[in-house]
Amino acid sequence: MLSAGGIGSVATVVLAALSVAVVGTVQFGIGDIGTAVWKVVVISWVAFGAMVAGTWAGGRANETDPFGLVWGYGLASGAMIMSAAMFLVPQAIGLGAGAGTPRAGGIGLALGVVVGYSAHTVGHRLTHIEFPIDITAAQITVHALAAGAIIGLVYNSMPSLGFLLGLAIVSHKGPAGYAAARRLQRDGYDTAILLLPAAGVGLTAVPSALIPIPTQPVVNAVVFGFAAGIFLHVAMDFLPKCETGSEIDQVVSVEANSHALLDQLRTHAVGSTLVGGLTVVAAWIIVA
Repeated sequence: MLSAGGIGSVATVVLAALSVAVVGTVQFGIGDIGTAVWKVVVISWVAFGAMVAGTWAGGRANETDPFGLVWGYGLASGAMIMSAAMFLVPQAIGLGAGAGTPRAGGIGLALGVVVGYSAHTVGHRLTHIEFPIDITAAQITVHALAAGAIIGLVYNSMPSLGFLLGLAIVSHKGPAGYAAARRLQRDGYDTAILLLPAAGVGLTAVPSALIPIPTQPVVNAVVFGFAAGIFLHVAMDFLPKCETGSEIDQVVSVEANSHALLDQLRTHAVGSTLVGGLTVVAAWIIVA
């Protein structure tokens, strides 16, 4: 049976091989499919690098910095919310309107939120099942694989989308890797297993970007709406929660003035989320 490091290494090698195969067979920049796949490959490796960097930092930290954790989650979730609202929701509604059914995008959006919530809620039952890998790594891996598949489909449907959307969507991989590494280290597990979810985005994003999809606007409207709903749910889930029993509360509970510290962190949570969202707007204005 492979060790944690072995599983992560295999996933990394598979992603590298997949990327090399795509680079060698697709003429990037010539045709929409080539452009879409090229962007997806880049986004996949950015996601990989972000989670590896977060894991490295989390695995070497002697203690978790609550302010750093709040700002990491806040910046990432704010960027994801703004990106979904700016790039996916308008596309969904616009495609639906072009097909004479503007509500199709709204249906996809609602389905995405509900499916994301349902998967997260029902997925909690997995914590009661024995897995060959730590449950934290398993949950993050499933999330990464699902997110990657959706990213691939979105860029396949609309190759003209820029890198900003994808990069904002995977921005949470850094703080997620940091937090997961801290939990794994605290529980005595090998953080190398996080190479698996780090590679997970690309393992599904690249193949899904190559799958032919229907060209009907109404179908694409539902796809874009669904993607927006999923990413909005993920972003809301990553919003830094400074309430009793939250991950942030567990970090600061060792402090004598934990209640006062939580009050300070609430302000930082709001500020970091706003900064994350406004950063996407500023980047869009610059590159537009």
